[in-house]
Amino acid sequence: MAGTADDKAPAPNAQLLRGQKALVTGANSGIGLATAIALGRAGADVVVNYVAGADEAEKVVEQIKAHGVRAYAHQADVSDEDQVVAMVAQMVEDFGTIDIMVANAGLQRDAPLTDMTLAHWQKVIDVNLTGQFLCAREAAKEFMRRGVVEEVSRSAGKIICMSSVHQVIPWSGHVNYASSKGGVGMLMQTLAQELAPQRIRVNAIAPGAIRTPINYDAWSTPEAEADLLRLIPYKRVGDPEDIANAAVAMASDLLDYVVGSTLYVDGGMTLFPGFATGG
Repeated sequence: MAGTADDKAPAPNAQLLRGQKALVTGANSGIGLATAIALGRAGADVVVNYVAGADEAEKVVEQIKAHGVRAYAHQADVSDEDQVVAMVAQMVEDFGTIDIMVANAGLQRDAPLTDMTLAHWQKVIDVNLTGQFLCAREAAKEFMRRGVVEEVSRSAGKIICMSSVHQVIPWSGHVNYASSKGGVGMLMQTLAQELAPQRIRVNAIAPGAIRTPINYDAWSTPEAEADLLRLIPYKRVGDPEDIANAAVAMASDLLDYVVGSTLYVDGGMTLFPGFATGG
């Protein structure tokens, strides 16, 4: 099992994001939790979004504050337009602006096609795809209003869409999830094309198999993990900190010329490992 985010972070990240303001959705567990803490360690003030689990969100806030930056938790359902608008407006009021939006919140409602209800289809699309659209839209409005502040960052703002290897790998029994992530891939590229002239960078991170609560059954026993490792050429299951470190780099000026790209953090899962011996 992964250690805490603090155990994993490389020291060189310490000031990469100093003075920047970040919002991470779905930040009270899993990838979002690790990412929020990593951004704080890198010098950013952080808003920890959550929809349920206030106690967990407050614990994340305290871990972020331990790095000498500001943080607070904000409850909002990213699929609700009014709540997203209010969340970003509150952040601008409290922190003065936003520099980094990590649209991470997501969920699964799995079933075979013939058993999947419209409600389960719609819920996943609403959170995983529409939620990212709403968060990107509100962040972009503030980026465009403020423009580039050179002493803070070379860009006017950064949007990081949290996608999945399933934006390119079909996944039987998960048609709603795979469709939402395929949509995220095109959403990201289209926003990147539209917003790049305003010096706004939009990119995506596509995790593979990561040790998070959402996929606990896939790695929680030695037998399950061995089965999962057949799909991962690098032969280890990823930790949330693998994604968090990628997000810090993506949000920093180190990758200022990266626009409209998806970074697959997957141990090689998208290399079609079944063909490694010739198929």
